[in-house]
Amino acid sequence: MANETAHTEVPAGKPTFPPFDKQTFPSQLLWLTVAFVALYLLMGKIALPRVSSILEARRSRISGDLAEASRLKGESDAAIAAYEKALADARGRAQALVAEQRQRQATEAEKERKALDGTLNARIAAAETSIAGAKSAAMANVRGIATDAAAAIVERLVGIAPASPDAVAQAVAEALKH
Repeated sequence: MANETAHTEVPAGKPTFPPFDKQTFPSQLLWLTVAFVALYLLMGKIALPRVSSILEARRSRISGDLAEASRLKGESDAAIAAYEKALADARGRAQALVAEQRQRQATEAEKERKALDGTLNARIAAAETSIAGAKSAAMANVRGIATDAAAAIVERLVGIAPASPDAVAQAVAEALKH
């Protein structure tokens, strides 16, 4: 038994660690309770309301920023839609102007073509008249040449000159009709 008491007894020169000292347990529990209650009251009355107000301010600021961003997005969407409408209107006006210009140029080209056709038709008519005149003059000359040639041929073949140049001219006219 002497050995058992030796293990539980504290050596004379070394004090025990205060939290493990049985005699100080009641005072330690009291101060633990006082500190816990004080910390609980400080946290509940001062720190947590401040943290809560900070979080609420952040929440309201974020929701305000989101609402502002949504409003600005709506404005930008409306501006984009107005821009696209203006662009489409401008394209439509440009296409209308191009079509109008094309029509105007086609009308002017048609007028110029008609004027040129008239000029060319007048030149063609004048040329045809000139050709017809030259043809009739040539034909008149051909008749004379044909009559002279026929008279010369008859004279060469028969050996006698035709008696009447009118008879030769009439025979040549009959031959040209066929």
